[in-house]
Amino acid sequence: MGKLLQINPVIRESTSTGRIMKEIGALASSSGWESYIAYSKARDGVNEIQGSKIVPVGNKPDLLWHFLATRLFDAHGLASKRATRRFIREIRRIDPDVVHIHNIHGYFLNYKILFQYLKESGKPVIWTVHDCWLYTGHCYYYSSAGCFRWKDGCHDCPQKKAFPKSFLIDRSRQNFEDKKAAFTSLGKNLTIVTVSEWMRDEMRESFLGECRFKVIHNGIDLDVFTNVGPSTPLRDHGANIAKKKIILGVASIWMKEKGLDDFKRLAERLDDDKVIVLVGKMTARQKEDLPEKIVTIERTSDVLELASMYRSAMAFVNPTWQDNYPTVNMEATACGTPVITYRTGGSPEAVIEDQTGFVVEQGDIDGIMEALRKIEAGEGWVDRCRSVAVQKFGKKDRYSDYIALYESLTTR
Repeated sequence: MGKLLQINPVIRESTSTGRIMKEIGALASSSGWESYIAYSKARDGVNEIQGSKIVPVGNKPDLLWHFLATRLFDAHGLASKRATRRFIREIRRIDPDVVHIHNIHGYFLNYKILFQYLKESGKPVIWTVHDCWLYTGHCYYYSSAGCFRWKDGCHDCPQKKAFPKSFLIDRSRQNFEDKKAAFTSLGKNLTIVTVSEWMRDEMRESFLGECRFKVIHNGIDLDVFTNVGPSTPLRDHGANIAKKKIILGVASIWMKEKGLDDFKRLAERLDDDKVIVLVGKMTARQKEDLPEKIVTIERTSDVLELASMYRSAMAFVNPTWQDNYPTVNMEATACGTPVITYRTGGSPEAVIEDQTGFVVEQGDIDGIMEALRKIEAGEGWVDRCRSVAVQKFGKKDRYSDYIALYESLTTR
């Protein structure tokens, strides 16, 4: 086959991009590819990955300087020069047949230096787009801010203090031009993979609109996220949950953009036989402001426990205001739990109306309430959800699409 090099700042199982990269590497290795995975050593240390050889990049001083360059000068992706040059020496040694980028933001690489090398090498490059950073002058997402300056040229960024935060300088205009010059320089050697149709359609209006696009939805482990198994862990969190119908929400970090304020509004409308359970990291102040009908549980890295939480719920609600193709929708569906989500980004693409859940407009609490009533009154949700998940969400099926893409790029 050949050699595959994947790039992402993190490889932790608790991160979706890290897990996806490792699982693609494992499948590539079993398919005859020699798999290499590059990541930020300062963020994830030195790890072993089954089926892949690791390429740690940078160190803690590199990470710290990149962090400061971001916070002070809005120069995310423009520090880490020495670490990137060392990494390029490793790429030359490996001599991969395909370079597959997931994320190059994350305080560990200089994209100008990296893309100058990739342009000179002539190697086929695949970039899986997990967020909007690569075609904006600053932000990861722009939907909640209602900003579309990325179509013509970013400036005066309204989200300068949103991640990746810059406290002093707004460099969005120059960042936009720098990214445009770097990321369009590969020409036909770049294939952009979007994980949602929404992202593909958005990017066609960006400076990358002339690139080759392919949609490959993310996949999940259907043996872990299944409708068969215990569904009791949520019941063990006190009397407020034990005998009530559960409306579940899951996020890594809870914030307004993930729908925290919407859950507060929803809680005010619920009958006494229902409770909202929010799983994920939340500040003490956020918890103090929650109504009684919302119970919080610290996020879990145990995927089996998470699967049992999905199974415990009557419905999974995802009132996200900015997203690409959220994995949580697929996980809940695979566990037999119907999903209610806003018409945001690619979030509706994992939901089949009336079969596996409902899609409502952003901020429409009445719509969520109506969907909950339909779910409560309906039958057969578990079987329908599981059937659709088996047909659409299996990780081996989705990641096999990548193997086919690698092979097509190396046999032309």
